[in-house]
Amino acid sequence: MNICFIMYPWERISPATDTTLTLIHESYQRGHNVGVMVPSNLTIRENEVFGFVKMLKGMEKVPTEPAKFYPKVEFEEKMLPISGFDVLFLRANPPVDSIMLNFLDSVKDDVFILNDVEGIRRANNKLYTAGMFGGTESIIPKTYVSKNRDYLIRLIKESKSDKMILKPLDGYGGSGVIVLEKQAQKNISSLLDFYISGQKDQQYVILQEYVEGADQGDVRILMLNGKPIGAMKRVPAENEARANVSVGGTAVKHQLTKTEQRICELVGPKLVDDGLYFVGLDVINGKLIEVNVLSPGGISRINKLNRTKLQKNVLDFIEYVVSSREAALNRKLAHRKAVEDAKHKP
Repeated sequence: MNICFIMYPWERISPATDTTLTLIHESYQRGHNVGVMVPSNLTIRENEVFGFVKMLKGMEKVPTEPAKFYPKVEFEEKMLPISGFDVLFLRANPPVDSIMLNFLDSVKDDVFILNDVEGIRRANNKLYTAGMFGGTESIIPKTYVSKNRDYLIRLIKESKSDKMILKPLDGYGGSGVIVLEKQAQKNISSLLDFYISGQKDQQYVILQEYVEGADQGDVRILMLNGKPIGAMKRVPAENEARANVSVGGTAVKHQLTKTEQRICELVGPKLVDDGLYFVGLDVINGKLIEVNVLSPGGISRINKLNRTKLQKNVLDFIEYVVSSREAALNRKLAHRKAVEDAKHKP
């Protein structure tokens, strides 16, 4: 099987904890042809989508651990037709590269793309979570999205809670997430000015009800084909509102509660319908806070906490999908030949 990971630069990988590296290592160990590339290396050649792909070279002995595998990897860059891959695994960090998705539109019927191009278009920012279930389910905290400063200030003043969460629409890894407290009214206007007008163009921001218990951390749940395959709790560092491990949070072992299982049961079918097969859910105290669809992490830490190898589940799923597609194509070709052979010959 030929697999291409469209991802962040190889040099930015953190070998001990990187989920993408863990998936690449598992793919390579299974004998698949593996390539990596950044989105900007997509190109068009004679009306076909190609990419400057760094293919992993052969290795006499493959280290059993991703961290030991990483420094031994050697590449050979080649310009290759993207439709020649069986799988495209999209692992680029947010915000989504819309040009990348436009390139991939022309090959999405020929290649299994994880996650689906249209699904990523729908779910690449936090609006996807905010609008889920149309407000009919209590698992989504009350959420407001706007770039109207006066409206947002009024919402904060009218809120019955002393705290609210403010964050950018396209942030990830906990970047830009802050807790607004009513007692700090003097700072709210300047914060909103910065978040909305701090860039060249005015930006949308999210204002969300503060979920009690957030100071105790959140739960990251990894979903595969609509089902949970692993979870961990992320506990914030001292004097830090965010639980993300990337900003100093600590990962601890976690068993899904009945409420968290219900969230997975509610969200799972929608994710599959949207072609979002490998997803990270962030949950606080029974509330779904975010759905991460571009490069959800956590495999390495969940593996360590539970002595498991979730990458095997992911590769098993990919291999099943590709083999099923190939079997369906072969059946179609065989049936077509049978019809053609039945043609009357004079």
